[in-house]
Amino acid sequence: MNDAADKTAALNPKELSDLRVLTLFTAVYCAGHRHPGREPLEGGRGEAVCPECRDLLAYALERRRRCPLDPKPTCKHCPVHCYRPGSRERVKEIMRYSGKRLILRGRIDLLWHYFF
Repeated sequence: MNDAADKTAALNPKELSDLRVLTLFTAVYCAGHRHPGREPLEGGRGEAVCPECRDLLAYALERRRRCPLDPKPTCKHCPVHCYRPGSRERVKEIMRYSGKRLILRGRIDLLWHYFF
């Protein structure tokens, strides 16, 4: 079993869903900003990201795994901000950019993540 599979094995279905959404949003952001060097994610669903975005996703996965709260609230409603300040701002930017584009493309199911 590879290292990425080991890290995601301990996550429950809600956590995996949150990480899939973040991966999708990051891939949309990365493609929209035409970042160079995008490659498909291992074990992904065709999402391609640049090395910088890949590092952000790995960081987000690790932070999600180490969250001390149960149940985990959405990040914007969380009393404990576990992301570094620069990473937190980057994730906010990714969510703002990608959320609007995916909703306009018909992904109405993502409204929940966008507003809550």
